[in-house]
Amino acid sequence: MSTGGVKLGSSYDEARTRKVNAEAEIAELELAKLRGELVVAEDVVSAWENVLGAAKAKFLSIPTKAAPIVAAELDAGACQKVIEDLVNEALEEFSNYEPKVSATEVSGKSSEESDGDAKAAPKTKRKRVGRPRKTTRLAK
Repeated sequence: MSTGGVKLGSSYDEARTRKVNAEAEIAELELAKLRGELVVAEDVVSAWENVLGAAKAKFLSIPTKAAPIVAAELDAGACQKVIEDLVNEALEEFSNYEPKVSATEVSGKSSEESDGDAKAAPKTKRKRVGRPRKTTRLAK
């Protein structure tokens, strides 16, 4: 049996085995990502930052919305009801909140590889631009 001049159990043989195993693991991870079984940590962090930022903004707007309504109320129970309604409205909005989907989730590219929200150029209309041509007069 010829091994191409390489002794079995040599450091080259071990390195080649590690390389093949690493390539197989990378292929399995790519497959899991394509199946939607694996997400990139950056995407999860970004989505949570979006959710928490939106929550912060919504909750910080409650006093601004509540103040004029509560100022007109004389009953503490009515004031409490107004505030509870605004808090429940904010919570209801979050139950339907979906963070923006990143390019990684859509195409499998990392955010560095994607070209953001670039869109295809619109079709040209093949119109002339610039001043109209001078018309030539025909001699009569």
